[in-house]
Parts: sequence; structure tokens; C-alpha cells
Amino acid sequence: MNYHTLKAVIDQKYAEKSCSRLIMGTAHLYEYESKEKAFSILDEYVVLGGNMFDTAHQYIESESILGEWLEKSGKRNKLFIMTKGAHPDDGEPGPRLHPKAIKNDLMESLERLRTDYIDFYALHRDDETVEVGEIIETLNEHLNAGHIHAIGASNWTHLRIQEANEYAADHGLIGFTFNSPNLSLAKCNVPRWPGCVSVNDDMLDWHIGTQMPLFSWSSQAGGFFSGRFSPDVQDNEEMVRVYYHEGNWERYKRAQNLAELKGCTPIQIALAYVLNQPFLAGAIIGPQTKEELTSSIEGSRITLTSKEMNWLNLRGKEDVLENI
Repeated sequence: MNYHTLKAVIDQKYAEKSCSRLIMGTAHLYEYESKEKAFSILDEYVVLGGNMFDTAHQYIESESILGEWLEKSGKRNKLFIMTKGAHPDDGEPGPRLHPKAIKNDLMESLERLRTDYIDFYALHRDDETVEVGEIIETLNEHLNAGHIHAIGASNWTHLRIQEANEYAADHGLIGFTFNSPNLSLAKCNVPRWPGCVSVNDDMLDWHIGTQMPLFSWSSQAGGFFSGRFSPDVQDNEEMVRVYYHEGNWERYKRAQNLAELKGCTPIQIALAYVLNQPFLAGAIIGPQTKEELTSSIEGSRITLTSKEMNWLNLRGKEDVLENI
């Protein structure tokens, strides 16, 4: 399992935290036939070197299952949890990016996860009608109380993150230290879900410039590179709507060609694309079987050159296959 070093703010001071680049997504834990089956995949992830989990207040049952497993494991101090809150569609009508909802979701997540702190806390969606100052002030209250150790954004534009961090700097407060949008080799036609943000060229350049760590959800594009999909297979409406377009089929073709040369699979190449960015990047994965987990771990070990990265993403004019 590959690792990267992430600087996270703890008690208003920087501390080094080593967390796995492959982050276990837990949104679908409730779909396993039993809690024991869910526990087994979490156990296997840790055995193989993983130590970071992604969840959210909105996931309800899955967050509770993770909390039960976390308590049973006895390894809370060795593991890292990222959870999210203030999603607009989470039990109450109307906008929810306000102090009361943030506190409610955070406190309920702490209870479900059976812990007294969250390592990485992200706001699940943005609401650009809310001033960033109010949000940063609220999150800093929970940082100071020790409820959370680092704050970040999920599905915010980089411009809003920048604005929030400028406010924090101007007022002696702690700003966002990580970002969790969608980043994958396959590019979205439209947001996969309402209010979601995918990395575009401008955000990519911003991350390169700021070197802010990024935790990508849907890092493998819902299995687009698995071989289950092709232009004439139209049975998955969501995949067709989000990922079916000429550019992505060319990316898939190139991933196939590069995988053949490297002795791996296209979906492993797609995962490697996320992890080989020129800034600290982690990939949230959602394996349903131990075989899928093993595939992701193997994919995380693949190194791609900058030429290969550009070529896969249709940026490079040179045919890198001729030079391998």
C-alpha cells in the first residue's frame, strides 16, 4: 500500500500524518448481505495496509456500520476517518450550510462512529449564497473544541475554497487543508449527482500551484474502465448520461493499450492516473469484493510518467507507446 505524507492542522499546529493513498469508501456498506461481510472487507483493507476511511452523515446506516466496526477493531488511534456533513438533501428541507446543521451533523456522526473526534471533516456540498466567513468561523469553533482535527471541502469550486482560505488567513483562523472533488481519467458530461464538482483544467492547475491535498471520490469513474461498458451497451442510464462521449472512449482505448504494455488492466491504469498527479492525491475506492480490493492495491503501485499522464488524458500529441 502506497503512502503519502499529509499535513493536517491539529490544535492549530501542523503535524505529520501518514495516511494511505487508497481511501476505503464506505457509502455502500449497508448493501452487503450481512454486517459480517462488510466487516470482512474492512478488515482485509487494514490487513493490506490501508488506514483511512471515507464516510458521511448522509450515509446513515453505512456510517453506523463503520462505527461499530471501528469500535470492535480497537484501532481507532491508528486509523483515519473522513466524514462529511451539511448536505442539502439530508433529512430537512432547504439549504443546510449553516451553523446549526453543521453542528447537528457533526455530533450525530461522532455518535454513529463511536469516537470523540474526526480526523478530516468536509462540507458535503456548497451553497454560494452563504458567506465563507460564517462557515469558517463555525468550523473553527469545532476545531478549537477538538471535535475535528482538519477541515476541508467536498464539491466546492477552487475559487470558493480560495476565498474561504483568504478569509481564514485575514482573521487568524484555520482554513481548508484538503479538497475532495471528483477526479478521474474519465471526464463527466454532467455532474453525477446534483451539486457535485469534478476537477477541470483550472482546478487541476490550482492544485498544482497550491499543492493542496486532494481526495477523489468516484476515482475509478463508477467502473467505466472495467470492461463492462461500451458505446453499444446502453443499459446503465447513469453511466450513459455521465460518462458516454467520444473523448472518454478514446481515453479507455489508450488505457487498454497502456495496460497491455504494463501487464495490468485498464481500470488499474485509470486509478494510477489519479494517484500520479503532481500534487498529493488520494483515491476513494469502493471495492465490493476482496478481488476488487487487491486490484486497486496493485493499481496504486503503478507509476506513470508525465508523458503517459498527458497522453491518457488526450493532452499529449506524441504517441508514448512508441517510446516504451
